[in-house]
Amino acid sequence: MTRTIVITGASDGIGAAAARQLHEAGETVVVVGRDPRKTDAVADALGLDRFTADFAELDQVRALADTLRTRYPRIDVLANNAGGIFGDRTETADGNELTFQVNHLAPFLLTGLLLDRLVDGAASVIQTSSVAAQRFSRFDIDDLQARGRYTASAAYGNGKLANILFTKELHRRYGDAGLSAVAFHPGAIASSFASASRGAWRWMYTNPIASRLLTPTDVGGARLTWLALGKPGVDWTPGGYYADNQPARTSRLADDPALAKRLWDRSAELVGLEG
Repeated sequence: MTRTIVITGASDGIGAAAARQLHEAGETVVVVGRDPRKTDAVADALGLDRFTADFAELDQVRALADTLRTRYPRIDVLANNAGGIFGDRTETADGNELTFQVNHLAPFLLTGLLLDRLVDGAASVIQTSSVAAQRFSRFDIDDLQARGRYTASAAYGNGKLANILFTKELHRRYGDAGLSAVAFHPGAIASSFASASRGAWRWMYTNPIASRLLTPTDVGGARLTWLALGKPGVDWTPGGYYADNQPARTSRLADDPALAKRLWDRSAELVGLEG
């Protein structure tokens, strides 16, 4: 049976690569991106449905969820792939630090608004995280907005650790209901995800020489595709974190269930969802 797979951040990079791979595998793929031109280009090349939403505005996430609920009575896979690293600390119109909102709060909200549909379909929810969760995070549950201390690298690492904590809490709350959650590190991908950043991050991802050291988007996309096509409990373990299609280590904080619960509860308050 053909499944419906929604991929955010699919207008470029590993999201676009996975969209193509999953389409070629015979799945019904829905492309979601921030840039209308780039999103249309990916979708038109494959003949796919497409929607745009800027995760820096939570009202756009709410509108996206409403549209997806209307258009698709069943969602089999939600790939929360959109994200990025930015420069100086910036607050969104919603009052949240930009990196935290784009990488964590927006996908948390989208998942929450689709939750009954996902549970009914025994769906897989895939979070694109990063090794940055282990290497750069300075996670403080009492300062999620990074008002006390901010660096672009730490904010990104914190967002990626939040992805893993969310995955584990989603599994704890809804795994017995049939929903399967997983997070993964796609690799250091040759994509435009750091185009809004500055310094070493921007140089690494935009310098023609340095970018040769990065992993091709098709390889990173294949890691998302492997999870999307895989059978939870057989090919991968729900609640787990993967790198290179294998279980991987990450920050020790990811194994703290009390922290995961606090993050869930605080996130629900920030986006206006019931806990």
